[in-house]
Amino acid sequence: MKKHFLCLGVFLSTCFIIFGQKATNEYIRAQIETFKKDFRGPYKDLRWFCTDGSTRQPKDPCPDAIGPGVQHARYKDAVVALGKSNHIYLGQILAYTTKEEFWDDANHGSRLKQYQLDKYLRSVDNGWILQKGQYYRGSVQVEDEEAWGIDFYKWLLAKDDALEKHYFLIRQSLRDVPHSGEDNLSQRIRSQSKVISDVYAPFMDLRVKIHGQPEHSDIEKVIAFKQSHHSKLDAELLNKIDELVGSMTQFYKPIEINSIQQKTGLVKNTPIGKTIQSFVTKNSSEKKPSILIPETAQLLLALRNALILEKQAAARLQLLDASLNLETIIFKVAPEWKPESLQELLTKIYYLSMATVGAGYVEQWEWDEIKASLQPPTNSEMSLGSLTKFLQHARSLVEWSAAMAKAHYQEIAATYAGFEPLAHGFIDDRIRSSMALYLGESVGVLGDIIAQESSLTNKVFAVPNQSTFRGLNPGYAFGELVVITGSADNIDVASNKIYIFQRAPADLKPVAGIATVSEGNMVSHVQLLARNLGIPNAALSDANLQSLLKYNGTKVFYAVSNKGNVILKPETEMTEEEQNLFAKTQRSEEKIAVPIDEIRLSENNILNLRNVDAKDSGKLCGPKAANLGQLKKMFPDKVVEGLVIPFGVFKAHMEQPMPGQPVSYWEFLTAMFKEADAQRAKNIPESEVEHYQLEKLEILRNAIKKITLSPEFMSALEKGFTDILGDNMGNIPVFLRSDTNMEDLKDFTGAGLNLTIFNAVDKNKIWEGIKDVWASPYTERSFKWRQKYLLNPENVFPSILIIPSVDVDYSGVLITKGISSGVDEDLTVAFSRGAGGAVDGQAAESYLIRMDGSYDLLAPARESLFNSLPTTGGTQKNRATFEHRILTEQNIHDICEFAEIIRETLANATVSDYQGAYDIELGFKDNTLWLFQIRPFVENKRALSSSYLESITPDLDLTKMISLTTKL
Repeated sequence: MKKHFLCLGVFLSTCFIIFGQKATNEYIRAQIETFKKDFRGPYKDLRWFCTDGSTRQPKDPCPDAIGPGVQHARYKDAVVALGKSNHIYLGQILAYTTKEEFWDDANHGSRLKQYQLDKYLRSVDNGWILQKGQYYRGSVQVEDEEAWGIDFYKWLLAKDDALEKHYFLIRQSLRDVPHSGEDNLSQRIRSQSKVISDVYAPFMDLRVKIHGQPEHSDIEKVIAFKQSHHSKLDAELLNKIDELVGSMTQFYKPIEINSIQQKTGLVKNTPIGKTIQSFVTKNSSEKKPSILIPETAQLLLALRNALILEKQAAARLQLLDASLNLETIIFKVAPEWKPESLQELLTKIYYLSMATVGAGYVEQWEWDEIKASLQPPTNSEMSLGSLTKFLQHARSLVEWSAAMAKAHYQEIAATYAGFEPLAHGFIDDRIRSSMALYLGESVGVLGDIIAQESSLTNKVFAVPNQSTFRGLNPGYAFGELVVITGSADNIDVASNKIYIFQRAPADLKPVAGIATVSEGNMVSHVQLLARNLGIPNAALSDANLQSLLKYNGTKVFYAVSNKGNVILKPETEMTEEEQNLFAKTQRSEEKIAVPIDEIRLSENNILNLRNVDAKDSGKLCGPKAANLGQLKKMFPDKVVEGLVIPFGVFKAHMEQPMPGQPVSYWEFLTAMFKEADAQRAKNIPESEVEHYQLEKLEILRNAIKKITLSPEFMSALEKGFTDILGDNMGNIPVFLRSDTNMEDLKDFTGAGLNLTIFNAVDKNKIWEGIKDVWASPYTERSFKWRQKYLLNPENVFPSILIIPSVDVDYSGVLITKGISSGVDEDLTVAFSRGAGGAVDGQAAESYLIRMDGSYDLLAPARESLFNSLPTTGGTQKNRATFEHRILTEQNIHDICEFAEIIRETLANATVSDYQGAYDIELGFKDNTLWLFQIRPFVENKRALSSSYLESITPDLDLTKMISLTTKL
């Protein structure tokens, strides 16, 4: 009872700390509403904070004898408590914070990012938690905050490592942390226009223009709007429009290029100082955007490269401020550069790309990989194939730059969005304030031109920027369109709907079709399932997703062709041919039978991985163990030792009496399938049949998790650990991988449907893990995929592969085919830092590697977290930075060499007539290659050969020459 009383009244704000609990989002939301109505906001009172550490009343300044001190507010107890319990810091006062606390290195810069997000929220919500508190005089002293900011950056920029690893974050923070008296005008303009449109809806069109395609002429549009709507606007709204006009006028005032040299005096006599002087001399009176943008972009990149060579922290600060000023120059004049020819458009894209690198949205090594493909052409014409490749690389760079902002801010934005939905707009605001906005616009123009020349056009409702839709997997679908703007992790999907995600969940259940902003990588389990099963899958931009929101809930037809063009249209516009695609057919015609005629359920011994190979797949064990055993024979030094628990052990345990039931586990399972068939025979709706089956499977699954393991089995497995893995169970961290007979069939991959236990050490966790793996084929997700695509889903038998953990530096997937190129001789590779990221759908570092060893970087890794495997068991989350590539040239060489051996020898070694590509999971530890899995790479031949998909796929003449001098 005492605990309940402690959480009442004045103790409410701190009760969760007393009992070691995190505050809920509901609690934080209520506190924020309280702060908004309080004239002190999140602050308690004012105090003087003296140099000697003492605190004095507001009317009792610090005596000269102990230093001048600073005056500012103290936080309310609830604010302090929230920082301790949730690491959430509201209304941060810089002068009240140590430099180390604010940089918050242990939490990946969380407090600095929260400061930036707080500023954004204040700008779009009338002060946010300071709606009344912004008038609390003395709570924050601007001059003290600026002095603190300068001191902070001198401290931070003295660290070479911080600058190299966190260039993007440090440079972005300079927009928000006061240190020079300057203001983030572009953000202020977007915030002011949003506030006006939120209050007065007719302003929405102008707001969209200002957010999406800002330019100087918008000032006159806003003034004209005020005049035409004057009679409908109250005094407060008229004042807000005047403030917006003032901000825009200030932002678009003439550029003072000379000030860049004046504000970088500390590098005056250095090489970069002379470069700045040359730039100013050459461009101080330059007005032509086509000259000014290339010159400015080159200086921006030079500044970035010079920063690490310059060792004075104060000089580095000057260079970074100059970099922000140069970005502002490009942001202002980019809309004025209207290319007259295709050649000029390609040149504009190249220099905007270079500027994006200089501003930190793309890493230097990434630019080195891609810049040759974006060089402005010197010839008067290009082939359609070369232009298309240019477009692909330019579009990639736009995607990488947006992903950089997401990688840095997604975690904190998602945390805040839990109690403040306005936080969802923060990342979009960051992207729209960068050159990526105009780069994306120019790439969109190029996409439209190429679409016209190739007839490879997308037809997606009437949304703008259609060239940014990009098909990944061919297929077609019909169903309700569902557009998900936030996290998809807790979305209950339906198999007859089409989903637009920011990012697809790693445990995606069956859907009719998908499209994602963050495609993760093309060899993740989700992408492989989609490709295997002919589920149409495409990538799109953030702006595309927002444009599709208005069609949420609409019945649509969705198709992706074999060449990647996309159709998405309402049901009412479907042709007769498209309607006939969904005429009712016998479900069995498209289903696959799991072969069980040769399965050997009498084998109850623990198997040594060395003693199984490909011929045992589907007989003694699943393909993971069988194929890895095959690889162990072929590459003994690249595959760990392993144990295999065969199908027979599982089946023997399933013959035990099931607690609480009059039958065995196996009889309970088979009775459920018989009853389901009987219900279908009575024409009971399939949804009801499925509901019945899922209820029964839940009972079975929970029972299997508590099944009694036989003493003989436990003893044999412990002996296997000692004899084969080399140490006692409990001393070796291992992976337990579900390995069923329903995986890697000729026409069904089953990738990622069942459970893998990561890095288990403790004996009890291993025993419990075995039960959990046996139960995993009966989860809703696994069952639904099997039920939809298999004729005999009841005949699933799980074996288990047990292998020692390898704490790899990075791991990923190799496909012995060029997925993006369609060339069988190419390789597709995707790698993430640490263990397991690439197969789980992380934004992995991906390459297309050709026969001659040359390669294209398809995407860099953009994941801020990765898994390592400590010897104590479990997984440990580590933070990643992006300044270096993951795969080295030697790694790529080793992968190519290995792939060639696989192609030449595996079919013969397994006495197989399989001629297709392979899907291989592998990793590197200290630059040594380790193999973890190999399976056939299964594509959906029905989708690839569909006459309808062929009909919407135009024949491309990639040799067609396009004049670059033709007027646009």
